[in-house]
Amino acid sequence: MVAAGTARDTTKMRDRTWRIGPDALARPRGRPVYHGAMLLLVDVGNTNITVATARAGALGPVRRATTPRASTPDELEVLLDGLLRLDGGAIEAIDRIVAASVVPSVAAALEVMAGRRALALLAASVETVPIAVRVDRPAEVGPDRLVNAFAAVRLHGAPAIVVDFGTATTFDVVAPDGAYVGGAIAPGLELGLEALAARTARLPRVELREPAAVIGRDTTTAMQAGTVFGYQALAAGLLARTRAELASGTGADVASITAILTGGLSAAPWARGIEGVDAIDPDLTLRGLLLLADEAGS
Repeated sequence: MVAAGTARDTTKMRDRTWRIGPDALARPRGRPVYHGAMLLLVDVGNTNITVATARAGALGPVRRATTPRASTPDELEVLLDGLLRLDGGAIEAIDRIVAASVVPSVAAALEVMAGRRALALLAASVETVPIAVRVDRPAEVGPDRLVNAFAAVRLHGAPAIVVDFGTATTFDVVAPDGAYVGGAIAPGLELGLEALAARTARLPRVELREPAAVIGRDTTTAMQAGTVFGYQALAAGLLARTRAELASGTGADVASITAILTGGLSAAPWARGIEGVDAIDPDLTLRGLLLLADEAGS
């Protein structure tokens, strides 16, 4: 059952203000957040950092790099600038930053970098993402999960379930009234493959692709079958149970619950074989950050 009112509702606690470096010029009140300015969107995951720029509400090219967990603000700035230059941009052209980070050290480095460059920074959190959160411990919900739920509501409507294929595979649930009500977390697919290669003597690291059959005729195809088909079944099974539980707990029609698949692995061809998925959007988190910037106001 999804019980409303049994946990703290954070809707009224938000103060969606931009942190601005000491030398930054104040943005004129009433001006849209990214009108005439370049916005940098940063999604910091445990494995990858994903960035994109946006101007006038349009998302630019998306770039990814390995998350620099131990980086200094200088090193992080060099990384971000290098990713932007792949598409002809530069950190100097950025006006504001919106970020969702599950790695505290990177979040801290980003804040220092933004302050030093006098860039306004909006960090996604339970206090800044404009969505009601009805779970026992709202502060423990990852910023990326809140942004995904927020984006799902704005782009697809509620009720909804977001399945994010990252280092962990997360299932995030939005009730019919648009509130985030929890979800499930499973070990990520690549994490499982790495564990197999590291903890066994003879199993190699294999390419993630769908084999022709479940019954593998060699070690590689056997591992691919177990990993890809197994993960399809895991995702479909958890999705079906989540849908049923959400419908039962809220009175929603099962058919009205939209399931969105996101994350880096959601773009893989085998992901299209997961039953019950209505939409695939690998960049849902970045789109959510762009929407967050828009709704943060003046």
